[in-house]
Amino acid sequence: MSKDLSGLWVQYKDRNQIEARDELILHYAHMVKYVANRLAINLSSVVEIDELISYGIEGLIDAIEKFDYKRNIKFETYAITRIRGGMIDGLRSMDWVPVSLRQKSKELEKTYALLESKLERAATDQEVAQELGISLDELAVLLRELAATTIISLDDFISGDDANDKKKRMIDLLEDDKAVDAVQLVELEEVKGLLAKSISRLPDKERTVVYLYYYEGLTLKEIGSVLGLSESRISQLHTKSILRLRGGLSKKKQLLQ
Repeated sequence: MSKDLSGLWVQYKDRNQIEARDELILHYAHMVKYVANRLAINLSSVVEIDELISYGIEGLIDAIEKFDYKRNIKFETYAITRIRGGMIDGLRSMDWVPVSLRQKSKELEKTYALLESKLERAATDQEVAQELGISLDELAVLLRELAATTIISLDDFISGDDANDKKKRMIDLLEDDKAVDAVQLVELEEVKGLLAKSISRLPDKERTVVYLYYYEGLTLKEIGSVLGLSESRISQLHTKSILRLRGGLSKKKQLLQ
């Protein structure tokens, strides 16, 4: 952290100087545009990038207000999750995904979960299509329709099944509110373990897409260049991987309720 930035953090956190907070917001504002552009790639045209940026600024402000500069944690890493979370929360409040599409997504999740539990391996497209009673072409169309609904981050896998439940993201559970909830920490580690295990069971290409997208920060287009595949094919692989993960973990969500 540069000397100037360190001074701003001291001025805001220790002396409560709002001007310092505003300077920090301006300094890190570029991160909001970066996350918004990356998120917008997978969204329908219904969502304007300016709306994402607006929600992301709220996430950035939240990150700045809650960040503890004395803990020697890189702010950028901490803030990216909060900025993205702010955008995701904004999208949820807009309820921009049609109910019919949500129902299709749930049905496909359950199909993956049922087949893969029965087969004890990843289900093929042919097997999924057969279970749904549709053709491979119709499955491909369905996956394209659902692509925009899979932009929600992996943290959402620990949310409750009930739409009225309060959402619990991993980043929220990792916050240090000057008290350690041992039970919550154990639950978090268990869910993280389940998620890691589920990711390891994905087909090779889908696992690679998940890793490059969520852990390396690449866009779908960049992943396509790495794997030598079209962006639409990467989008399909991403959608299938998330549906598999959601379906496979749906029975485990009650752990953190």
